[in-house]
Amino acid sequence: MDWQSTSEDTVPSAPVTEADARLLRARPPATGAWRDGDPDGERQFASLGAFRTEGGEQLPAIRLAYETWGTLNEARDNAVLILHALTGDSHVVGEAGPGHPTSGWWGDIVAPDGAIDTDRWFVIAPNILGGCQGSTGPASIAPDGYEWASRFPYLTVRDQVSAQIMLADQLGIDRWAAVIGGSMGGMHALEWAVTVPERVERLAILSSPPVTTADQLALNFVQLETVRMDPRFAGGEYYDAPIGEGPHRGLALARRMALLNYRSPIELNQRFQRSWQSEVSPLGHGGRFAVESYLDFHGNKFTRRFDANSYLTLVEAMNSHDVGRDRGGVEDALRRVTAKTLVLGIDSDRLFPVDGQHRIARGIPHTLDGNQAVVLNSDFGHDGFLIETDEVSTHLRRLLDS
Repeated sequence: MDWQSTSEDTVPSAPVTEADARLLRARPPATGAWRDGDPDGERQFASLGAFRTEGGEQLPAIRLAYETWGTLNEARDNAVLILHALTGDSHVVGEAGPGHPTSGWWGDIVAPDGAIDTDRWFVIAPNILGGCQGSTGPASIAPDGYEWASRFPYLTVRDQVSAQIMLADQLGIDRWAAVIGGSMGGMHALEWAVTVPERVERLAILSSPPVTTADQLALNFVQLETVRMDPRFAGGEYYDAPIGEGPHRGLALARRMALLNYRSPIELNQRFQRSWQSEVSPLGHGGRFAVESYLDFHGNKFTRRFDANSYLTLVEAMNSHDVGRDRGGVEDALRRVTAKTLVLGIDSDRLFPVDGQHRIARGIPHTLDGNQAVVLNSDFGHDGFLIETDEVSTHLRRLLDS
């Protein structure tokens, strides 16, 4: 694995160089959100009209940003929906450039002759509702001409899937050849297959649980409070703050906390050991351990491409995830799935451990591997589904050829 070639959403676990540090010496903006007037890049936009949340709140109009690869055939039966993780976006494939602060996060998989072959499949990847890379979210402008900010409504995973269903309807896609998602995207994919099973032919759930557990809620709570406690968060009303005066400290710290759950102890220990960042000792002399600099750098870098209010909105949506809510429990809900399903986990995943994937596999009637999830052996922890592309590709090919 080339550590420096992995996508920004995986955060390579390589020591931070002086050249890296120089990139972040300029002060961050109040928000890293894509804003109207910024370059579109490869995005397309779907205006979907009014939207009512599960909680009864109303957005007068919503928009989803999305990207596509390949060609939709005449029968309209070769469409594949890819759903991104918490801090991902629609830019699955492509270089960083105008409009896209990071390179594509799954370019080794979505490609001509790739596991998701764009010569065969028409691939669509939307930025989720509440996100900050072109879809309607807290940084979007409300009808009164100001950002939604703290007024943006609470969203559930089911709300976000409802918006994706509206997008599919507008694009004229009645049934997906496959719906594929990892991490938070796996929550969305599972909801698709339970909510509208007749619209999902194949399903891939990667490193995702059937419910957000108390342990995961606790980890999320600490991150949420870290953002809110930043004085510059200002209750979510920070969009007019000058450069360097936004809630970047709280958002960066929340990202650092999250990274500790995305990677495994084995990997961090092997990669960094107890090495120092420089010749200055961290043992009382003002120096830093290399792993400290790694967390600091990637937390600060994150603030250049994400929005603090969006982070809260999306983490709270993850907290809502319970596929069995109001459906008689998890097992009753999973029995609704009619899609041929791949369930995959990572043995070193400490964010969403493999017992959750095994529970999903036991509950869905038609899986590729019976009542056990495929478990990849990887030192990369939760991010393994983004990094172990050869192994993930093998299993996605099995699904798409089934």
